[in-house]
Amino acid sequence: MTAAADPQPETDAAELPENGENDTASSPTENPAADEAVAEETVETDAATAEAEAPEASGAEAPEAEVVDVEVVEIVEVVEDAEGDVVAVEVTEIVVEDSAPAPEAGSDEPWGRVDDDGTVSVREAEGWRVVGQYPDGSSEEALAYFERKYADLAGEVTLLEVRHRRGGASASDLRSTARTINGKLVDAAAVGDLASLVARVAALTEALAAQTETEAVAAREAVDDAVKARTELVEKAEALAARDPRTVQWKQATAEINGLFDQWQSQQQNGPRLPKSTAQQLWKRFRDARATVDKHRRAFYAELDEAHKGVRDRKTRLVEKAEALAPKGEDGIPAYRDLLDEWKTAGRAGKKVDDALWARFKAAGDALYGARVEREAADAEASREKIEAKRGLLDEAKAVGVERDIAKARSLLTGIQRQWDEIGRIFPREAERSLDDELRRIENALRSREDADWKRNDPEQKARANDMTRQLTDAIQKLEDELAAAKKSGDKRAIAQATDALEARKTWLKALGG
Repeated sequence: MTAAADPQPETDAAELPENGENDTASSPTENPAADEAVAEETVETDAATAEAEAPEASGAEAPEAEVVDVEVVEIVEVVEDAEGDVVAVEVTEIVVEDSAPAPEAGSDEPWGRVDDDGTVSVREAEGWRVVGQYPDGSSEEALAYFERKYADLAGEVTLLEVRHRRGGASASDLRSTARTINGKLVDAAAVGDLASLVARVAALTEALAAQTETEAVAAREAVDDAVKARTELVEKAEALAARDPRTVQWKQATAEINGLFDQWQSQQQNGPRLPKSTAQQLWKRFRDARATVDKHRRAFYAELDEAHKGVRDRKTRLVEKAEALAPKGEDGIPAYRDLLDEWKTAGRAGKKVDDALWARFKAAGDALYGARVEREAADAEASREKIEAKRGLLDEAKAVGVERDIAKARSLLTGIQRQWDEIGRIFPREAERSLDDELRRIENALRSREDADWKRNDPEQKARANDMTRQLTDAIQKLEDELAAAKKSGDKRAIAQATDALEARKTWLKALGG
């Protein structure tokens, strides 16, 4: 936040020689009327009449009210954000007496006087001091002119005090302003209580001295913190620069180093000023680390560009070979598949280049597979009658399953199979597989019947079955005798064993058809 006022420009009249004689060169260098106009333009003044009421004394008349002219000085405070943009303007008005202050208590002498020749003097502790001449006006006008000069100085002192009370400005800046104002007060060409202004400035300077020391300590701490923060940025940048370029994700690393640089600029713009030697040393380290990162990044991308160039050339040749297969139509698909295997192992040539080359390569393959689709569509159209014919043969083949004579069933199926083969291949292949599966189920069913019939009529198997039947019959007769003996003797255990064995033999005999 900055405070500003509209101070009056100071125009001091030339001083008279020490001997008090008039000197033609000592007249004011500027027209007092012009000075009054400038003062009115730079400081907004409101003439106000204030009646000072004196305390009534017991049994005495109250003194007449004294008319005092005042000046209203506007203090304009501009509030800025971090980017320096104005976000608010605050205007504060302070009232400064426009006339010379009353003489000190016990003194009836005024602060200024005007000689007959227009020479104006101010009363000080050491005596009267000549402040200038006002030869072209009355004594009242001459005093008013130099009293306004005093009011200007008093306004500057009051403004400085207000800035100090409200805060926002650094003590060092206020001390600098105080020194400037104090310089103006020395031998000032003004009529008024200059000593009181000097005392006020001295008191303010003394108060600011302690604040300056406090601010200096805070400033040193802020500088130490800023050095620490800058050092952290430098160390992070150096850590990035020390990484192996082959293991770095350069998109992320570039964003990181740019972020560090943005932080550096932000701290440099918004933070405290660092000592020159420290700032230069840290910047050199940061700059070198940043340059190293940039060097590694450039080298990486240069190598990558070279690798991409080789891959681009290889893939371009593959695209040209794929496009050359177009006249072969469907017959070019095997060769295209070989080119596709080479494409997968060729590497990357950069996203844009890869996308463009892949679009051409895929278009060449689409043309080849498109020829196959057209041929299959034509085959499917030509296979409609064949599909109907084979479905008719499947209807005839249903009789094979119901034919009890296996030889007649085989003869019927053989004829159907012959006609099936004469019809030939059909498309699509899914339809052909579905029809073949239905015929195969009929063939498998007949083959199972033939195998079972053969097993029943095989002489060797019949002989083995008869021998087994005879053995089982003998065993059953023997077990029946044992069971009868056990029942007669009442041996329950022998009865149970004979019964179980007899049931098992009868089951086996039944399985053999006996």
